[in-house]
Amino acid sequence: MNAHANPPEGRSRRLLFGENEPFASGWETTPDGHDLYFEECGAKGGKPCVILHGGPGGAINPTMRRFFDPKRWRMMLFDQRGCGKSRPNASLENNTTWTLIADIERLRVRMGVEKWTVFGGSWGSTLALAYAAAHPDRVEALVLRGIFLLTKKELHWFYQEGASMLFADAWERFLAPIPEAERGDLLSAYHRRLTHPDRKVQAEAAAAWSQWEGDTISIRGPEARPAKFNEADFAIAFARIECHFFMNGGFFERDGWLMEQVDRLRHIPCWIVQGRFDVVTPMETAWKLKSRWPEINFDLIWDAGHASTEPGVIDGLVRATDAALRV
Repeated sequence: MNAHANPPEGRSRRLLFGENEPFASGWETTPDGHDLYFEECGAKGGKPCVILHGGPGGAINPTMRRFFDPKRWRMMLFDQRGCGKSRPNASLENNTTWTLIADIERLRVRMGVEKWTVFGGSWGSTLALAYAAAHPDRVEALVLRGIFLLTKKELHWFYQEGASMLFADAWERFLAPIPEAERGDLLSAYHRRLTHPDRKVQAEAAAAWSQWEGDTISIRGPEARPAKFNEADFAIAFARIECHFFMNGGFFERDGWLMEQVDRLRHIPCWIVQGRFDVVTPMETAWKLKSRWPEINFDLIWDAGHASTEPGVIDGLVRATDAALRV
């Protein structure tokens, strides 16, 4: 295990690769009514990978391409159902972990590759692990950040009691839209509002939900919050879809299902980059996964929180994608 706040002696921190534009983009239509926006970037003949955004309910952005050497990787990125440029926006219809896994397979076939590296952080790590459990023969390597297994314990920590003690000011804002009588089950209270027929009710709840995540995402403070969190359309899609998945336990068979799949995955080379001060997806989950899966290359960043743009996290992820080239 690597664990560092500052790079080890003689090691400078790696930076993101340069900007690169897609060489192909468009929409992939699913049989059940969704149009998935996708982009292909990097080298047409490069090593294939798929990049999974967070949330659920987030969207791809140009920075995600920059963790990979564009001269050596062929990257597939896509907006998951209801997210970003995918259509219909903010839709919960036919939107589960299992339909997303089918979408990933659909895009692999479109790309014409037998296996690929799967990259994801936060919810992206959840989806990457679930995809690998469903299709272990299609995964060449895993590069993950901010491990989240979508258990009741993790959800309670962030949305009921735990992170609230570290961010009391931000928590007060999160509580504001919810009457005192409903605060014993905040996920349910938010779910009622985020699925309310009145868009104004949705928007108020979505703004508070998204701000809570934005306020806790980085040790650098609220200035590190992604600008999209302040946009009403993005916030509604993000909050609605995220709450939908969380209310349904990620659509897994039972609590803790992902951890039970480790024996199916241990043959896959895996890199994890984890911020020591990650409040959104605390280190305990990543550490338990590492304990069950000792072959994992585990990079603990002592001066980082949850955000993928923390300098130490960038360094760890860029080194991991370079290492995955050798698989």
